[in-house]
Amino acid sequence: RARRRQDRRAFFTAALGAAAVGSAFVYADAAKAQSANVDVDVLNFALNLEYLEAQFYLYAVNGAGLPANMTASGSGTAGGTVVGGQLVDFSSDPLVGAYAKEIAADEMAHVAFLRGALKTAAVGMPNINISGDANGAFTAAARAAGVVGASETFNPYSSPNNFLLGAFIFEDVGVTAYKGAAPLVTDKTFLEAAAGILAVEAYHAAIVRTTLYAKGIQALVDATEKISAARDSLDGAPAEDKIRGIGPDADQGIGPSGTGDAIMSNIVPLNSNGLAFSRTTGQVLNIVYLTPGAATMGGFFPNGVNGSIKSTT
Repeated sequence: RARRRQDRRAFFTAALGAAAVGSAFVYADAAKAQSANVDVDVLNFALNLEYLEAQFYLYAVNGAGLPANMTASGSGTAGGTVVGGQLVDFSSDPLVGAYAKEIAADEMAHVAFLRGALKTAAVGMPNINISGDANGAFTAAARAAGVVGASETFNPYSSPNNFLLGAFIFEDVGVTAYKGAAPLVTDKTFLEAAAGILAVEAYHAAIVRTTLYAKGIQALVDATEKISAARDSLDGAPAEDKIRGIGPDADQGIGPSGTGDAIMSNIVPLNSNGLAFSRTTGQVLNIVYLTPGAATMGGFFPNGVNGSIKSTT
């Protein structure tokens, strides 16, 4: 398994390296050179999201984040800083702890893969806020969603249940971000890499949603609905979804439908055709910046993301 992973990474590294380093010289066709640059921009945008997820999960399971050599840029410049992040005591729910460890390892592998493939074109890690204190991004998100009151804090590291809600904020966004980015990727090699990460993020989202649902705690179900509504509000999804013809509530919590023997869970948020929906890069940034308007920074990325795609507009 390790050998296959190493061979695959080498293949993508060679392909992405050709696109990233002097693409105008690699391609005689100017249009192909421009497309290669777009592919690099899109994968760097994804790398920012992977930095965020990896730091959250690694701190939760290890009490420490990514090593410094995985946050610096490809040219060796020091990466950004992380505010917040704590070790979660999973002793009351070791199953959630086991899930957290697996996801943390996956997210760290995503960072390593994208950085290795992009080589010197890889962006360094931006400044990240994953704090659960009164001024932290998680508290701001929870207050905006109505999960906690205006003067209360939300600490995703305080319990396994809170950790799951913190993960819920990220995972669904990651799935829609990769799906939305797919039409922007022009090279099939790059597209396959993005599709592979998308599939893993979808598994992660399903783990989080299923575990929250299985707990049978109404307060947790209600919290997911509030977070979902907040994401819809932040990304402007109702209007966009109507344009796409998939209804005003594409982003969904885990609240079940039906009653009695007819109750049906809502583990996978799909439209009537059984398809997951997409978000544009701007919509994704609206959510992680925690603002519905035009912005280049805020929320989980207090100084914005790195790379060419950094504005919600």
